[in-house]
Amino acid sequence: LKPLRLKRRPRFPSLEPPPSVTPTAMVKYSREAKNGSKSCKAMGVDLRVHYKNTYETARAIKGMSLRVAQQYLDDVCEKKRCVPFRKYTGCIGRTPQAKEFKMSQGRWPVKSAKILLGLLRNAESNAEFKNLDTENLTITHIQVSMAQQGRRRTFRAHGRVNAYMNCPCHVEMLLEEKEESVEKPAEDTKAKKFTKKQLAKRRLKVGGDQ
Repeated sequence: LKPLRLKRRPRFPSLEPPPSVTPTAMVKYSREAKNGSKSCKAMGVDLRVHYKNTYETARAIKGMSLRVAQQYLDDVCEKKRCVPFRKYTGCIGRTPQAKEFKMSQGRWPVKSAKILLGLLRNAESNAEFKNLDTENLTITHIQVSMAQQGRRRTFRAHGRVNAYMNCPCHVEMLLEEKEESVEKPAEDTKAKKFTKKQLAKRRLKVGGDQ
């Protein structure tokens, strides 16, 4: 008996070349800067950190300058300062560190703080690439959105199974250079013109009944 010889299948059965990879579209941000040449962006997608903690941490640094925000997040990691919880306040403990923000509830979400520090570092390198002044950057926009939840299972008594979900998030931020304030030039005071009626009223006020 002769041994059977199996024919190898061609790598691409059809004569047509494999489909080319199409370039992906640009990522869209929810807000654009007024002056694109004086701003920089950073974004994180499907970050494995809790949405609620990251939302409150991002809300705390909005409006800060880049250096102040970095120092604040470092202090949060070392638990010297807290993140005030303004929206998601259920079962959040009170701390005297929240008095700084005129609040009573606060926490120290270290993982969220480290993620935001990484995004700020990314935005800083983007600013250096565009030759911007990193000492003069301010966080004008930061947004945290819910991402698709990760699904796992946990096993309960009597053979039941419950959902065991996690809540990741998307983060986007926009930093802009502060515009230098220019003093308004003093305007030349022009002589006021009055009508005959206005002049007559002024004479009555000054002279009275005479």
